[in-house]
Amino acid sequence: MLERRSLTAPITLGVVMIVLVVVLTIVWILYNFLVSTEKLGSGFTFWATLATGAILLLGVLAGVIAYLTLTVKAFNLNRRQSNFIDAVTHELKSPIASLKLYLQTMARRSVDEQQQQDFHRFMLEDVERLDSLINHLLDAARIERGIEPASEEPLRLDQLLTQCGSATCLRYRLPVGTVEIDSPEITMRSQLVQLEILFRNLIDNGVKYGGSPPHVQVRVKPDVDDKVVVSIIDNGAGIPANLRRKVFGRFIRLGSELERSTPGTGLGLYLVRNVVKAIGGSIRVADREDGPGTEFEVTLGGVVPPPTVAS
Repeated sequence: MLERRSLTAPITLGVVMIVLVVVLTIVWILYNFLVSTEKLGSGFTFWATLATGAILLLGVLAGVIAYLTLTVKAFNLNRRQSNFIDAVTHELKSPIASLKLYLQTMARRSVDEQQQQDFHRFMLEDVERLDSLINHLLDAARIERGIEPASEEPLRLDQLLTQCGSATCLRYRLPVGTVEIDSPEITMRSQLVQLEILFRNLIDNGVKYGGSPPHVQVRVKPDVDDKVVVSIIDNGAGIPANLRRKVFGRFIRLGSELERSTPGTGLGLYLVRNVVKAIGGSIRVADREDGPGTEFEVTLGGVVPPPTVAS
């Protein structure tokens, strides 16, 4: 599906340019023939032929520029896909190598009970890391196929955010307080799976690109018209204003590949953008107000009003 979509525009543009070149050649030959036979007598015919040739020539020039632009975009996408494959390979090999080492150690020599407990904990964390990566790739594949509308269900937003924060801290072996949740009890009707993808990736992004040590604040406040605003704020270096739209692209990771130390596939914020669009929300990126860092502000609808108490 991805290959067909990426080849349609260049092929169509190439066919159009070939047709324009053929027509321009015919016009040029016809013009020269009329001149040579001295049949180009009227001024109208001359200017009509000249205008037609000029328009066709401009069309070919525009096509060449557009084709060059598409070629550059295709090259950049190719490079990002290569980086994505390298990142996924590394993300797969690291936990597998770790699991293999622990299993070989336990098979070749006896370890005491405390070491067994530590090994089991480390192996479970590696399995969680693999599970998270596989879920990430499956989510991206589902986005590529198109998100099928799921049935909405009532859910507690504050509880969902707490679960996503705890899972992220467990994955990166960080204290639970690394992700601070500040949310009242809010019930909303929405698609649970989509919200899990949305907030899991935003919190994960805040932890990965936060400061040292990272600290992520998740603030929730009700808005007008049964909406809610969720802000995910990290303490990292921030995102330059001219790159804030770019970070939502597929396979996009800012910085140099040679200098990058954080794991990732470049799909997290791409999933975020598509999920927000699918469930009818909006997202905004800004600098953190009280220091260095980035704030992702998500606005969602579907908040269920609290029941009124009869007097």
